[in-house]
Amino acid sequence: SWAENGFPENFSFTLLDSNWDHFEQIMSLALPRVPALEHAGIKTLLNGPESFTPDGNFILGEAPEVDGFFVGAGFNAFGIASAGGAGQALAEWIAGNEPPYDLWAVDIRRFGRPHQDIDWVRKRTYEMYGKHYTIAWPQEEHASGRPFRQSPLYDVLKSDGACFGEKLGWERPNWYAPAGVEPRDEYSFDVPNWLAHSAAEHRAARETVALFDQSSFAKFSLQGADSVKALEWICANRMDRPVGSVIYTQLLNNRGGIESDLTVTRVAEDTFYIVTGTGFITHDFHWIRRHLPEGIDVSLTDETDQYAVLSLMGPRSRELLSRLTDTPLDNVSLPFAQSRKISIAGVDLRVIRITYVGELGFELHVRVADAQRVYVAITAAGTDLGLKNAGYRAIESLRLEKGYRAWGSDLTPDHTPLEAGLRWAVKLKSDTAFIGKEALQTQSKGTLKKQLACFTVDDPNVTLIGRETLYRNGERVGWLSSAGFGHTVGCPIGLGYVRHKDGVDTAFLKSGEYQLEVAGRQVPCRIHLESLYDPTHQRVKN
Repeated sequence: SWAENGFPENFSFTLLDSNWDHFEQIMSLALPRVPALEHAGIKTLLNGPESFTPDGNFILGEAPEVDGFFVGAGFNAFGIASAGGAGQALAEWIAGNEPPYDLWAVDIRRFGRPHQDIDWVRKRTYEMYGKHYTIAWPQEEHASGRPFRQSPLYDVLKSDGACFGEKLGWERPNWYAPAGVEPRDEYSFDVPNWLAHSAAEHRAARETVALFDQSSFAKFSLQGADSVKALEWICANRMDRPVGSVIYTQLLNNRGGIESDLTVTRVAEDTFYIVTGTGFITHDFHWIRRHLPEGIDVSLTDETDQYAVLSLMGPRSRELLSRLTDTPLDNVSLPFAQSRKISIAGVDLRVIRITYVGELGFELHVRVADAQRVYVAITAAGTDLGLKNAGYRAIESLRLEKGYRAWGSDLTPDHTPLEAGLRWAVKLKSDTAFIGKEALQTQSKGTLKKQLACFTVDDPNVTLIGRETLYRNGERVGWLSSAGFGHTVGCPIGLGYVRHKDGVDTAFLKSGEYQLEVAGRQVPCRIHLESLYDPTHQRVKN
């Protein structure tokens, strides 16, 4: 390809020879839709080179490796249509020193290690070019360039029936097929073939105990004498807490919008362990590094490849874990949002008591070389407790029931913590300065123009996939930012922002009648302003 070998000499503004066979494929699909084209005739066929990217979206933004070097490229045949908006967005980004609004879909920082591998880029880009005009199925996975990165448990999970998805090159279990069932997605806009199997994993997390391989988490270490000072500046939550504390926080832009959503564990007086989503490793590492105050004594390192993460979630997770360690794990010894070192099967590791599924849970952060040994010990000890391997689609269902937000959909640079219902995670009343504080202080004095809420549909046969238009009293007020099916509550669930130019408060939210547009028809839905499942957090904290 010319991307690898360069353009021919003096090719500027030159076209390629006409390719009528290629054009015929597109024309044959257009004729049934616009029959008049059959008699319109063809004056000119333009055939020229075009740039395509591995995910079909163009590339904008500051290169994470080189400060001040901005990119606008890879327009996937939409260059003319996108030029005005892309040019304006990039100009505002350069002038304002941050994206002017949510540009994550085209942000250069969505790329990572796979995109530095020319063979992977070639294979994935060819696949995306072939899908340029095909149907985009819900939760569709790519087939090319796989496997690229694997957790140390990949082989054993594959033998247990894992159907893997891919995130930034990582193979991750989406769901597990029981014996006799092929672990393969069958794409549909209706009930997917994997839903019943994922439901069984969901129930294990709610009723007994489930094991999730989350080794693909991005993991950073921030260390130095000024680490607390640095984190207090870049994080919205209060960070100066005792060693062992686990802090959930957002990183904000100057408008108060959420640039990242992550956890920070204080592992020593001068060292913090940061965990964020698989797909956000480049974005978050670059954002943190770029916003550290100048002249302070800190270093930021990427430790993603050093640790695997085994997450035990469910009401019997403590019982299982207690069989494997002499360290007490009761509420007094290890409260919620605390971390400590323990030993399992002769392996020293870090346990973090936290959850993204709304149950008692423990994340085990273990050296990659020791992960299989710990996994074998866990599975042997958990057989009689109903232990079950579970995947990311079960996590999605579980977190929707609990109302946990996801960055990139429910949380973006266009949403503030106040709008997202996360005021409790912001040190707004403290005297400590942090990025975005002034914007939040101003916003808190007025009425919010949008607020995040939960919506459910009574009919369990309705399939929600996200982006469904939301109506209040017949007026369009937003759309679902994420959606799925809640197997415990027994109905479709969606999260979405209710918007109104005159302001949105609790009375406004509660007073309306809501509908969702699903497959061209309006379906009644109910609004909820607290978690559908365990709203008092008793199962999480006790």
